[in-house]
This record gives sequence, structure tokens and C-alpha cells, in this order.
Amino acid sequence: MSTAFIFPGQGSQAAGMGRALAEASTAARLVLEEVDDALGERLSRLMFEGPDEELTLTRNAQPAIMAASLAALAVLEKEAGLRLGEVAAAVAGHSLGEYSALAAARALPLATTARLLRLRGEAMQAAVPPGEGAMAALLGLGYDAISAIAAEAAQGQVLAAANDNAPGQVVVSGHIEAVTRAMRLAKERGARHSVLLPVSAPFHCPLMAPAAEVMAQALAETAIAPPVVPLWANVTAAPVMDPAVIRELLVKQVTGTVRWRETVEAMAAAGITRMVELGGKVLGPMVKRIAPDVATHAVTRPEDVDALLKAL
Repeated sequence: MSTAFIFPGQGSQAAGMGRALAEASTAARLVLEEVDDALGERLSRLMFEGPDEELTLTRNAQPAIMAASLAALAVLEKEAGLRLGEVAAAVAGHSLGEYSALAAARALPLATTARLLRLRGEAMQAAVPPGEGAMAALLGLGYDAISAIAAEAAQGQVLAAANDNAPGQVVVSGHIEAVTRAMRLAKERGARHSVLLPVSAPFHCPLMAPAAEVMAQALAETAIAPPVVPLWANVTAAPVMDPAVIRELLVKQVTGTVRWRETVEAMAAAGITRMVELGGKVLGPMVKRIAPDVATHAVTRPEDVDALLKAL
């Protein structure tokens, strides 16, 4: 069975994240301490105790989710004896999860990844004034239908299909008035449900161009090594190992569509038969909707490690 390790994105954060692993594992605890040191603050305390409204802030959520993912990986590698490069054929991440995937695959050092994600979160938050942008999940229609609705609803404003998560689960992002128009059009055209998302900015649309510029400069100054296994990229739904291309794709990802559905389909077509989500339990259900024959596992607690070892 060919395995991929996958890494969740924003929305998977919750108070208590990473705590059980850190209490049970020195390896996990050391990961969180290294992230704390890199950021010069106790992010781990916020992860363990909340409050949720502070943890959900983009500048905190992005490095926190990565830290939880890499803590889970540390338990697997340092205490369970697994090596990502030996048991996995690929890695992939949802939005910020690409940074987690690259750190897991030894393309980026942990501390560097934490600082990049703190910068990314701050830049994305600052790109659009509060109240001007929004994101909404439009459920029950396909990506092509939602893309057409977004084009019609824009009316001179910015609106884009930001996340193609799974069949019938597409997120739009842009100016709040355009998002509202898209929700109305989607309902008229048979969407099962439309809901505004509790996010602080309109991610993965052209309004994020200022953040993309910030990340282009930061990544230009960052050394990236070839990952030990291919990264399947959000914006191409294809594997990549060239550091120069990875750098370019990480910049494009800030404004581009997260093509998660296509990525999972392509990985399954390439022979991936098992996907292991580290640090969250949100991608697995999407994977089952996209590729029902792919086995899924999630590792967020010590008992999940034992279950995974039995399955491998």
C-alpha cells in the first residue's frame, strides 16, 4: 500500500491541540518548544489553553497548526521508529499545510517554517481592511458551476473560487458584497447550503496580492532543500521537488485556488492508496468523498499512533 502524509490548513485549530501528544511524548514537546523559541513567545500555551478567539487569529493559527502536525510526525519518527522518507511516497498540505508538508519532508527547517507562517498569517490579515472581504462555502454544486457563479456575481469586484475541497464543497472568496451575491445565485441554482465562513480575511483570491508580495520577498531569502519525497502542490495538483519551483508555487498559492479535490484525485490515480493526516482530522473526510477507496488515518493523540502502527 502506497502512503502519503497530508497536513491540514486553517480551520483545524482548537484549544487543546497538541497537548495530549506533548504530555505523552518528549519528541512532541521538543517540537513545540522549538516553535515557541522561533517565535519568541509561548504559542504552545495558546494551543493548549486558548482562548479560541486568540488561537483563531490568522497569525497564531497558521504556525500553531503546523506545530501540531510536526509534533505528531516527531512522535512517529523519533518514538515509533517510522521515517517519512521510508514509509511515505508523497506529501501534500491544504493551504498553510503545504508549509507543514515541506517541513516534514526536510525541505524547510522547523524554526524557519514557524517564522514564515507567522509572517504569512500577518501579511494575509493585513492585505484587506477588516469588513471588506469574506469567504463562503457553497455546498451541493461542482467547481465549474461555482466558478461560473463567481464570474457572474463579481460585477466588477473581486470574487474567485478559492478552495475546491471535495465534490460539492467549494469555497468562494473576495469582496463581501460579491460573496453575498454568489450565495444568492448559488441558492437559486440548486446549492444545498451556503454559509459565510468565520475567517478574518478573504484568502486565496486576488485581494491577497499584497501578501503574495511579502511572501515572495521572504521566500527569496529562504533556503529550500529538495524534499525527501515529492510535494503535491495546491496550485497545480501535481508533484514537485525542485526548490525553485516550490518557491514559485508557494507565492502563487497565496492568491491561487487550493485544488484539493484534484490533488487527491491525481494522487490516487498515481497509486497512493493510503493517506495519513498529521495534526488534524479534517482532510480525511474530504479524501473519502473524493477517493472512497483510499484508506485514511489521522494522528492527533497518542492512541492514534498505536492505531496507525497496526495499520501500516
